[in-house]
This record gives sequence, C-alpha cells and structure tokens, in this order.
Amino acid sequence: MFTDLPLDELRRYRPPLPEPAGFDAFWERTLAAARAHDLDARFTDVDSGLGLLHSYDVAFSGFGGHRIRGWFLIPRQAAGPLPCVVQYLGYGGGRLLPHDWLLWPSAGYATLVMDTRGQSGPDRPGDTPDPVGSSNPGVPGKMTQGLLDPDDYYYRRLFTDAVRAVEVARQHPAVDPARIVVAGHSQGGGLALAMTGLVPDLAGALIHVPFLTHIRRAVDITDAGPYGELTRYFAGARTHIDTALHTLDHFDGLNFAVRASAPALFGTALRDAVVPPSTGFAAFHHYAGEKKLEVWRFNAHEGGGGQQRAAEIRFLRELFGRGA
Repeated sequence: MFTDLPLDELRRYRPPLPEPAGFDAFWERTLAAARAHDLDARFTDVDSGLGLLHSYDVAFSGFGGHRIRGWFLIPRQAAGPLPCVVQYLGYGGGRLLPHDWLLWPSAGYATLVMDTRGQSGPDRPGDTPDPVGSSNPGVPGKMTQGLLDPDDYYYRRLFTDAVRAVEVARQHPAVDPARIVVAGHSQGGGLALAMTGLVPDLAGALIHVPFLTHIRRAVDITDAGPYGELTRYFAGARTHIDTALHTLDHFDGLNFAVRASAPALFGTALRDAVVPPSTGFAAFHHYAGEKKLEVWRFNAHEGGGGQQRAAEIRFLRELFGRGA
C-alpha cells in the first residue's frame, strides 16, 4: 500500500535542512585526515572468465588508511580514456563477483565497484572488514555503531571510503577523470548523493531510492530496516535521542544535495516502506544541480527495477554518447 504523502504533496515537499553547525568543517577535517594516507591503489588482473572485459581486483586506502576492496571492469576493446561509473552497494551486502557487474561495461563504460566495509551476506558476499569497534552500545547492524559522536559513527568511515573510491577511479589510465559518475541503490544511492556534495567536478550521479536522507522524518514514519535499527535503539536509549539525531545530521543526504552541481537522475517508489518516498522527494527538491526524477507509483524498495536501469542507460547516453 502507499506508505507516505499523496503524490501531489510529494511534488511540493521541501522540508527545512537539518544542517548542523560546522558541517563543512567536519567533512573537510575528515577528508584531510584520510588523504594523509597514501591512496596506494592497486589493480590486480583476475581471470573472471569474461572474455570481453578486463577484470581487476582493486585495493586502496580508505578511512584511517584501512584497505578497501573492490572490482574494476573495463571493455577489452575500449578506445581511449572512458567514462567510469563508481558503484556503491546496498545495505548488508558486499561486492559480489565481477560477473555481477556487467551493465556498465556492456554499455561501454569502465566501472569501479566499491566493497562496503564490515558488510556481507549469504547472497551478497563482501571482502572488506571494518577494524573500528563501536564506542557505544547499539543494536545489531551498522546504523547505531558509534552513533553518539559524529567522529565515531560508522558512516563517517564509509562515506570517506566512497570519496577515496572516486579518487582511485580518477587515477586509472583507462579512465577519463573528468567523466566520473557515482551510482547506487538504497544505501548505495545515499552514498552517491553524499558524493555529489563531497566530491567536486563529478560528471553525473545515479541516485536510486537513496537511504540516509531526511533521516529525522524517516525514523518517525517507518520501522522497516535499516531505519528500524534506529527506532529500536531509540526505544531503549531514551535519553540519547537528541545526541544521536545530531550525529545523523552530519550524514543526512539533504545537506549534501544542496551542495551538489553534477547532473543527477533520481528514482523513488511510492510504496517503499524501507526508504519512504517523501525522503527521496526531499532530496530531489533540495538538489542544487541539474536533475531528473523517475517516480514508480506501484513499486516498493526495488523501485523501477530494470526500467530504472533503462532510464539510467539513457541518462548516461545523453551525458557521454554511446560509450566505447
């Protein structure tokens, strides 16, 4: 069933920003600390059995110098430096295998798939540990790890890893550093949205049902996971709610959207209980760059599925042409 505001209200929905004092300084300090570590990007050729692609196992230094894994795929017949799609992953899963990421190389682009630290699952295996422990009691999952201090919060590390992944893609000789697109669904969409505010000169962004956006509203209107981890935590940590929400404001996609300049394609679904549509519309309306939005009236968290992918293919063709 529909889970949020009527569509005509969503099309006008533009809530106030939850920007905390010192937001820009927080991220400048965070990224400066990460860049004190050598990026040390390494691309190891792997035999993935994909005869039309070059496949590489990637490792680089993310937050704290921690080693982050990924995949880098490029068409064998590519001529000249290519656009590159930096792909971020949904909650609870890892980088999978090279053959799971054929879309963008098939369209003629390079792709760098960033593994997600500390996340893995039986159907979505990952290979990157998170060596940092939580400084506060929490509930199972990542949403409450370090939640009482922005410096300790799990997503500070993950957002920093995501910035460094763009820097890795820009270093590769097969990639045109001026034609980098960030992309993702759910948690990955939230990361892509954050990158539009943290990374200058992106060529584009594919932001599908973005998680970690308009968080204060999300925790009021859904108990579905992963936001449900926060609501369960708040039910017990009653005296820490304001402190936790202040931390979350440092990672809210609305605050990155207003700093964006890259052209972006958004997607949202009106029956999504995991990422309520009002949170996606809020990000879209605050987004400062050129933008388009696909609305899926009768879909849930999967959004438009293959139809959203088709819209993304068209969007990148408009940006770059037909690829390799």
